[in-house]
Amino acid sequence: MQSTPITSELKAFLISIGSVSVDPLLIPRARGSTAGPGAGTSSVFFRAGENRVRLSINKDSPLSIAAAKDEGQVTILYEGKELVRGKLEPAPAHCPEQAFITLCERCIFDCKYCPVPKLQGHVKGEEEVLSIVDDVLRTGTLKAISLTSGVETSVEGEVERVLKLLPALKKYNVPIGVSVYPTEGCSRKFYEAGAAEVKYNIETMDREIFQKVCGDLSLDYILDRLKEAVEVFGKNRVFSNFIIGLGESDDSVREGIETLAKIGVIPVLRPVNPHPLRSGDCFTERPSPERLLKLAKMEAEILKKYGLDPSLAKTMCLKCTGCDLVPFVDL
Repeated sequence: MQSTPITSELKAFLISIGSVSVDPLLIPRARGSTAGPGAGTSSVFFRAGENRVRLSINKDSPLSIAAAKDEGQVTILYEGKELVRGKLEPAPAHCPEQAFITLCERCIFDCKYCPVPKLQGHVKGEEEVLSIVDDVLRTGTLKAISLTSGVETSVEGEVERVLKLLPALKKYNVPIGVSVYPTEGCSRKFYEAGAAEVKYNIETMDREIFQKVCGDLSLDYILDRLKEAVEVFGKNRVFSNFIIGLGESDDSVREGIETLAKIGVIPVLRPVNPHPLRSGDCFTERPSPERLLKLAKMEAEILKKYGLDPSLAKTMCLKCTGCDLVPFVDL
């Protein structure tokens, strides 16, 4: 039996749940996330045809993955009913076909939805980073390198951490993406050092919510750095995570997408991932399938208006597509 397609409606449903229970024998190399709101969770990537979805592993999820009768295939079940059939993709470094590496798993900022400040994890040196890339290279699937980072002591320090690494990574001859908290002028430095794309996350475009959940940061400062990045990298090469489920209205999402698209930035609409370490710190609600579809279609219309195309991404989240409904890829 052939893989059944992951329709936009089905992917919206799967993402709205966001988790799945899996027989451990099917996932001997389930990978944990060390970046952002998903930090500290293990996940699987499921692919059917040209589309994929990433789901965190949760034994209590209403979704489950089981081996299918077809050799090498698995099926996703909802309350015992088969929804889609495909395969599990290996993700040796955070996601398939990329070495997607969190350099610093710590952060001095305290965004209220993010567990990283509570986890205060590991900081990778150059030798460890190159070892991870080499591991992915040996699988024969390396198509991109993506670097992200928390903030160990200063934003300037994280920019320098990336800049020191980029020369050593150019030898792999694949596109390199960078996602950090930016400093003034860092986009030009990243570009000249070999980066192909950057992602500076605004998190939310609702200013009242931003102040409540990311009060240590400046929305206007990030927007200025995004404008600067587009001037350096050009359209379709600058992205920004935009969390959905922090209490924002659909109208504020539309306005935010329009603001970003107008300056040449592609928003990544990321469903919030409520984490037990941040329970009660701020409002979080996983968006419904209907809302995810509505907002993704809204984004598609706005991106088309400004000549932006997420399917052209070479690195990071828009290249992976596992966590989000991506316009012009999933719908």
